[in-house]
Amino acid sequence: MKHSACLWILTVVVSVVHVAAFAQTTEHAKNFSTCMQGLAACTSASLTQPEIAAVALAEHNRNLADCRMGAASCDGSKLTPAEDNAVAVAWHQRNVSDCMEGWGACDRSKLTPSEAHGVAEAERRRNISNCTQGWSACDQSKLTESEIKNVALAVHQRNFGDCLDGIASCNLSALTPREAGLVSASAHDRNARNCVQGFGPCDLSGLTSVETNQVIAAEHLRNLSDCKSNLESCDYSKLTAADNKELARTEHQRNLAACRTGYGYCDRSQLSATEVRSLPAEHAPPR
Repeated sequence: MKHSACLWILTVVVSVVHVAAFAQTTEHAKNFSTCMQGLAACTSASLTQPEIAAVALAEHNRNLADCRMGAASCDGSKLTPAEDNAVAVAWHQRNVSDCMEGWGACDRSKLTPSEAHGVAEAERRRNISNCTQGWSACDQSKLTESEIKNVALAVHQRNFGDCLDGIASCNLSALTPREAGLVSASAHDRNARNCVQGFGPCDLSGLTSVETNQVIAAEHLRNLSDCKSNLESCDYSKLTAADNKELARTEHQRNLAACRTGYGYCDRSQLSATEVRSLPAEHAPPR
């Protein structure tokens, strides 16, 4: 009996020791991870020598990355000569890129003559593009005579395109007589298309007699389709006798299908005796 009690106590003690050791290991691992990330909660006193070395290397690499990115947290005094040179190269390349893209961080004083020439050429091309696209960043005073002509042509063509598409920015007064005629024809076609499709602004007064008839026919077909689909937009008063017959056939087929499948509104009183006999038996209503 005493032997069994001793074994039980020993087992409990071993289990408690294992749990305590596991908890201590977990806390140590969490602290090591915190130190590796450079967080303020790190307790460096509890680290082993290999862990201290790993944390120092991680901190060094973070500082190197900060220096390469030009971050304020960079401490250049902690870099090796090779790292200091690599950082200088990265800074120079980033400055050249900023200048080429026209970004505010550009420091022209640090460019070589060749780089300064490339930046000036990039600025010239960017300004031409801005002027060609009609953007506010355009500086016409920096354009050559031939560039001014090319930009004027691009602006004219863009305005012509806007007028053809009916865009509000269109300036009709800037069009040639031929262009004005094409724009007028385009506007007429667009209006006729809108009227036929029943979508977008439509001016019926601007249609020819043929176009007016096309619009009437299209509206009639749209209304018949709406009635067949049982839409609220259906205007039954506009249906002809032939339309009503066609609508009745469509509704009869829909009702028959609903009765056969049990899906949708079914009115068996609208079916013929033969159709009723072909249907599955109705479910008895619940009591």
